[in-house]
Amino acid sequence: MIIQQFFIPGIAHSSYIVAGNRTCAVIDPARDVGRYLAAARGMGLTITHVIETHLHADFVSGHLDLAEATGAEIYAPGAGHCSFPHEPLVEGDEVELEEVTFRVIETAGHTPEHICYVATDMSRGRTPVALFSGDTLFVGDVGRPDLFPGKAEELATSLFENLQTKILALPDECELYPAHGMGSLCGRAMAAKRTSTIGYEKRYNYALRIRDRQEFVQALTSDMPAAPDHFSRCSEINREGPVLMRKLPRPAPLGPADFSRRAREIDAVLLDVRSYPSFSGLHIPGVWHIDISGNFATQAGWIIPPVREILLVVEEIFQAEEAALQLRRVGLDRVAGYLEGGMLHWGTEGLPIDRVPVLAPTEAHALVESGSAVLLDVRSREEGLAAPVRGSTRIPWHDLRTRYRELDPGRHIIVMCRGGQRASIAASILKMNGFRTVSNLGGGFSAYQRAGFAS
Repeated sequence: MIIQQFFIPGIAHSSYIVAGNRTCAVIDPARDVGRYLAAARGMGLTITHVIETHLHADFVSGHLDLAEATGAEIYAPGAGHCSFPHEPLVEGDEVELEEVTFRVIETAGHTPEHICYVATDMSRGRTPVALFSGDTLFVGDVGRPDLFPGKAEELATSLFENLQTKILALPDECELYPAHGMGSLCGRAMAAKRTSTIGYEKRYNYALRIRDRQEFVQALTSDMPAAPDHFSRCSEINREGPVLMRKLPRPAPLGPADFSRRAREIDAVLLDVRSYPSFSGLHIPGVWHIDISGNFATQAGWIIPPVREILLVVEEIFQAEEAALQLRRVGLDRVAGYLEGGMLHWGTEGLPIDRVPVLAPTEAHALVESGSAVLLDVRSREEGLAAPVRGSTRIPWHDLRTRYRELDPGRHIIVMCRGGQRASIAASILKMNGFRTVSNLGGGFSAYQRAGFAS
């Protein structure tokens, strides 16, 4: 049995090929399935199984694309009631792949329908060698149970029971292969290491060391990080079966006049994906800004309206393709086009422009201390509590979509995150809602702290 991991930064998603001598399975595939087809081809294998642990909330799965490309059968939790052709699985079912047997255990907790797969290499023995845990058990953490309104305590209780009676009953040497790593919001304290063993997690995973049920439930339902908007959409997309990637058009190049006209005619979302310094210096009024070099997919899934077409502003043509792919990973499929020639072409046509000045910490601090500006801290709640900034107003960047009303649009607002990217998102939200004087704190909290102004 050969196991190959595929990791996507940003959404911190891990998927796997599990291979025999002639055939292989893909577990929890990403939507862009070319990586699996190429890897299987390189190993001389045929993909015969597509295996899902649960209805993923943080990304759109590639199960249908992979099944169409290979003819493989899809295996998914029976409790998920999926609408596409598949083999529904329940506790005790087994899936055979040459000498590898995947035994199904039901592990409701992160989601109600979650299952895990205990893999045994029968050519070597009957002892389980690997657990494909989806979002039930991570390295250093467990799946958050608070994504379903009104069910957090029920799911946390189920998670505790399933971890204690099923997962921890596996041999210590059984290897752990989760669906996410550090950077994912499907848990709270995932480690940077991407695989582990059951024995190591028994010893060091904080959640597994809580042996009292009520204490566990309290820990897993209190002070969890905010969940992005697309978490409430992607599960249903995965249940129904996403649109095949080959049916989604490539973004069309649009000159400035056509771009402007199309934006008005279809009431499009204008999304600028350039670097935040580029956005700060010159941008189209009313655009959203999310720097593609940051945690782009998660941030876009969190705030971009899903029902409107999207027009992109990019620095290079390749960014349009990359942005479209990342948007589709979180279910934002309606990418219609991009601004051909970028902002240079837009500017030479004499069309409207705007900017967000970037201020040095000393300049920003002087304005705040004199009362000429408001310092708006848009870091997460957890960051703000861990390292508060005296005299700042704290609103997480994603909450500004509604909470901008708490601010005075007549004041000069200086926006601060840790480094500048999320502050730029926040600045774009403020600008589109009528705030005329908005600046970005250059270098963010890190620079402000080093300058001696953070406390």
